[in-house]
Amino acid sequence: MFFADTLYGSYELAVLVKLVLAAIAGGVVGLEREKHGRPAGLRTHLLVALGACLMMIVSEAFQLKYAAFDTTSAVRLDPGRTAAQIITGIGFLGAGVIIKEGITVRGLTTAASLWLVAGLGMAFGMGLFLPGAMATVLALMSLIFLKMLEPIINKDRYLDIAVTANNRPGLQDELEKLFVERRLRITDVRSHVDLQHDEIILEYVLTQHRRRMGRELTDMVAGLEGVHKVRYH
Repeated sequence: MFFADTLYGSYELAVLVKLVLAAIAGGVVGLEREKHGRPAGLRTHLLVALGACLMMIVSEAFQLKYAAFDTTSAVRLDPGRTAAQIITGIGFLGAGVIIKEGITVRGLTTAASLWLVAGLGMAFGMGLFLPGAMATVLALMSLIFLKMLEPIINKDRYLDIAVTANNRPGLQDELEKLFVERRLRITDVRSHVDLQHDEIILEYVLTQHRRRMGRELTDMVAGLEGVHKVRYH
């Protein structure tokens, strides 16, 4: 830990070391996101960590500059307010990288990594070099190595499928029987009836534990009587 105001007698050098370390920590986390084509990559993570570090340094500077004011003064200092506003403010940036497409939500990991690098910047800004370095290593391990476990984790897979067909009796029963035979669990269902064209649109959210089978299931559904269109994602 480094709580000294100066490094080798220089305040500017101490500030520079904190800023550089925060930029490096945010940069290495952002590089991993950049390699995976995420909207918030190297530069964004680096700037978030650097900005959080600078804000912590400014927060400390308030105390250094106004330390002479006692309890009888009208000036009240609370360095913790700056840290609290960093945590609140980073939420807006994290929300900007979260994308929802139907039942699919993307960007949560990137939003979490932005929140993390803000914490890294705060740690280095406070002179907590060792905790900041340890958190950086753990973050990289979680982003790189834990991703390798995803293929072997038996997790639910969701399939959103929409069927447009003639509004005939028994269609829904045939579809649900087909899903049951393929061991698919119906999580949600919505229907829209077009009385003018005598058509029905059925939208299903299906869950299963096996391999992806959207294309195979589409071919089976398309073979049912009266089906005009099948869409899935």
